[in-house]
Parts: sequence; structure tokens; C-alpha cells
Amino acid sequence: MKKPALIEVKANDGVSLAVSAVGKGDPVVFLHEFSGDLLSWDRQVATLSERYLCISYNARGYPPSQVPESIVNYGQARAAADAVDVMAALEVESAYFVGLSMGGFAALHVAIQNPEMVRALVVAGCGYGSQPSEQSAYFTAMNREAEHAEAIGMDAYAAELAGSGYAQLLRVKDPQAWSEFKRQLTAHSAKGMAMTLRGVLARRPSLWQLEPQLRSIDKPVLLMIGDEDAPCLEPNLFLKRTLPNCALSIMPRTGHLPNLEEPQAFNTMIDHFFSSVGNGLWNRTQSAISSGE
Repeated sequence: MKKPALIEVKANDGVSLAVSAVGKGDPVVFLHEFSGDLLSWDRQVATLSERYLCISYNARGYPPSQVPESIVNYGQARAAADAVDVMAALEVESAYFVGLSMGGFAALHVAIQNPEMVRALVVAGCGYGSQPSEQSAYFTAMNREAEHAEAIGMDAYAAELAGSGYAQLLRVKDPQAWSEFKRQLTAHSAKGMAMTLRGVLARRPSLWQLEPQLRSIDKPVLLMIGDEDAPCLEPNLFLKRTLPNCALSIMPRTGHLPNLEEPQAFNTMIDHFFSSVGNGLWNRTQSAISSGE
């Protein structure tokens, strides 16, 4: 697939975001995880752009998006606001969302803060560090990781991330995709990733702290999790019990990068989900479940 030209969008605080918009049809907004960027969604965009307008962008701190120097320009609420600003710039009033890990948190916050802009959510691999008992240690670990990234520089940090445990299933399943994942990592900014660790990951609220707000989300939600993504299993069971209109898909022998590890299965699942939401089947089955029929 030919790489599309990127669009520059200014967030409402003036930070520039690099945005891709491919295809036509109902809009889908893709939100990447910490080690990813908009290129992480290439296999989804290649398939879904035949029927959907696929919108993806690099979060702030991820070149060619701007890398703000101050932590005040980063945060969980800010990450959600960026998605809203991108949609406004493209004159998209509402969209389907697909968010992985860090992007999954952002998608949930968009649904909490701007429910009218959300048609349905795919939330994949979400929940790392969110259990209340883990919050203090998680805060310390994310700040330590930020210092480490800045100290060793992007090339060394990219090699560490690509060689870490959560990327090894991708390496075994698809060595070429893993090599591309590693190559794309080297284009990131150590400063931007460090600020994301400090400003977004370390300071985001626990999912358990958000329970009342999560219970208010009445939009269709598909939770997706790899059965080898151990830190996210319990958070997804919590989300399944909490979100009123959701389903949980557990992908076997899959880790934290399901869109890269199992792109065909991932694409089929989210395409079926969007179709069932669009034709009303999702809500009809939800009504049957709720009534006990």
C-alpha cells in the first residue's frame, strides 16, 4: 500500500500532530500504543480502508508529531483531547475507535469526556499498571524508565524495547514484522517517549478509580486481549464486569501486540464488530442478554 501524505493538525494547545486519513466511508480513529505509532496500524488500514475512512496519527512526543519539552503538555486527558482535535480538524463528528494499550486508555477517556463523538470502541491490550495495588510501584517504574530512555538514547532504547518480553511473540510469529517494528521504533524520540512515560503513563488514573465513569459508557465496546498478556488479563475482566455494553475476546497464544502478531484475526474481529454495530445486531443481542432471553 502506498504511504499517504501526512496532514498537519494543530491541537487546541498549539501542538502539531502528524495525521493520516485513508479510504472512505464511516470513520475509524486508530490510537497507537507506547512503543508504536501510526505505522503500527498499516495492516489494519490496508484492509479496512476499502470500506472505512481510516484515521491514524502519531501522539504528541512521537515525530513527526511535535515533541513538547514541558510535562504540562502531556497527560491522559490531553491524549483524549488530541483525538477530539484531530476529528474536528477533519470535520468528523463521530467515529469508531480502535485503541491499543496506551491508545485504549485514550479511547476510553474520549468516551467518558465526549460520548457524542464515539460510535463504538475497540479497546485492546488495555490495563497495564492499573490495578490499585500496583499504582505506587507503577508510578516509580514509569519515572525510572523515563530517566533510562533519556540516558541511553533512542537507538539503544529501541533495541531494548524490541528485545523485551512483550515483543517476543511477534518476533517468533513474524520476524519480518518484528524487524519493521524495531526499525520504526528507532525513528521515535527518546525525549518524547520519556515525557509520555512521565506525563501520561505514570500519572493516568487507575481503571478502578474510573469505575463510575466507565459504568456510564453505554456505547458498544469490544475488549480484545492476548492470553499471554498477563498484566492486562485482570484489568480486562474488570472492564468486562463494569462496562454495560461490552464483549471480551481473548486471543490464544497472543501477547501485547495483537494487531501485529495476528493481523488477519484482529482485522476480522474488528470488522465484524463494526458491521454488527452498524446493522443494529450488536444492540439487539445486548438487549437479549440483558433481558435473559
